[in-house]
Amino acid sequence: MLQMRSSMSRFLAQTIVLLFWCAVAVWASEPKGSSPDGTNIFAPASTPAKSIFGLSLFVLAVTGVIFLVVFALLLYCVVKFRKRRNDDGREPPQVYGSNQVELAWTVIPVLIVVALFMATARVIATVQKAARPDNGIEVIAIGHQFWWEYRYPALGVVTANELHVPVSDDSRPTPTFIKLLSADTDHSFWIPRLAGKTDLIPNHPNSMWIDPHETGVYLGQCAQYCGTQHAKMLLRVYVQSQDEFDRWIQEQRQPATVGNAVSQGQRIFETTACINCHTVAGTVANGRFGPDLTHLMSRDTIAAGAAKNTPENLRQWILNPAAIKPGSLMPAMQLSDPELDALTTYLETLR
Repeated sequence: MLQMRSSMSRFLAQTIVLLFWCAVAVWASEPKGSSPDGTNIFAPASTPAKSIFGLSLFVLAVTGVIFLVVFALLLYCVVKFRKRRNDDGREPPQVYGSNQVELAWTVIPVLIVVALFMATARVIATVQKAARPDNGIEVIAIGHQFWWEYRYPALGVVTANELHVPVSDDSRPTPTFIKLLSADTDHSFWIPRLAGKTDLIPNHPNSMWIDPHETGVYLGQCAQYCGTQHAKMLLRVYVQSQDEFDRWIQEQRQPATVGNAVSQGQRIFETTACINCHTVAGTVANGRFGPDLTHLMSRDTIAAGAAKNTPENLRQWILNPAAIKPGSLMPAMQLSDPELDALTTYLETLR
């Protein structure tokens, strides 16, 4: 009995400490006048994310009430039945066979589970059965080890790692419907502020949709372990006004244009293994294993968000991809310094 009381006391103390740190974590995660970027699950900015957030609050409220009831009963037992000076150490009388108590702790948990199940099923059905309107944007997202490919079939655009979508406001709802495919192994598409996690499974097309209500940059992550560089398979979603999105689409449709000053770099690109993996519209490069580089310098990052897209990082990425992203499937090209400089200069023109 003494050991049991001691264990209960330790449990209560640990619970109080855990609650304190949970409160600190929630407070730190709350938006405090910050920009709309980031991965804050407490600031949903899209209808699917808001539905999931509302469900989470409901589940948290129900489980919170359960926790408080159990905690209060434990606290009552610890105080009421604490060891007293005249305690002789004998076991107290044991009571068995209360049908009312047994019925209560059977029926009440069943009702709670049914309520949580029904609420969850309702949210899942609402999110998954949404119909795509005529003005909806269609995107095909393909997960690769370890980067993202985005295709806009109706708009004739192919890009990588940075998804651009229009804002969807009340005056002009423009949701984006994303078809999810995998080129190799399991991946998981997750932008916390826009939608829940959805897996990309080989030979099993999946889908999701988002309708961001605020412009800005939203960050995400491959949420399924897919290999060595799973942690650096990052997501960036750029939500733009309709005019900005239309302008971006027009720019992405244009072929790459280069001048004579970078012809040496282009020649190096087209005579090495680069063209086996990458595509540059308007050239002989037509690879499908790596990202489309036609408008490489219009992106803020390289290596699926692992590094900023600067000339220095780009040169290092070509020289030794493992220095930026260990385990990357992109090989080091073993170029001389002049060749490396010429190739980097050429890639910098792909805007």
